[in-house]
Amino acid sequence: MLAPGDNVTFRAMLTLFGEAFEDQETYTAKQPDDGYIDGLLSDRNFIALVARSGDEVIGGMAGYVLPKFEQARSEFYIYDLAVDEYHRRRGVATALIEELKAVCARRGVYVIFVQADHGDDPAVALYAKLGTREDVMHFDIAPHNGAS
Repeated sequence: MLAPGDNVTFRAMLTLFGEAFEDQETYTAKQPDDGYIDGLLSDRNFIALVARSGDEVIGGMAGYVLPKFEQARSEFYIYDLAVDEYHRRRGVATALIEELKAVCARRGVYVIFVQADHGDDPAVALYAKLGTREDVMHFDIAPHNGAS
């Protein structure tokens, strides 16, 4: 699990996400400064995990612990999960999720959930192997200030 001071590894994870999602603009053009990254990595409600081959980051997962209001419990949302193209279909994503499951169990999280897009068959197959599918709708709602 990444911790404050793991900024180089965090940035390598962002680069991996940009490449895997074909969205370098979002993940690499305006990366936060080291202070922001350290603050994020010290937040108990943010978890980032990486898989390595030697010194190379070949997989990454980032997401959020969501404290619930209706009961004294938490959920975990996998926001991003990606594996370097060369290392796919070798169990890297499954290993990251298994590590996340252990972290979440230690923290008392009762469920982990993730979104997969229609047509992303490898992701759907991975998540179906590990959990129960629910079909839901997702909506993006912009705040009044027009920020996105």
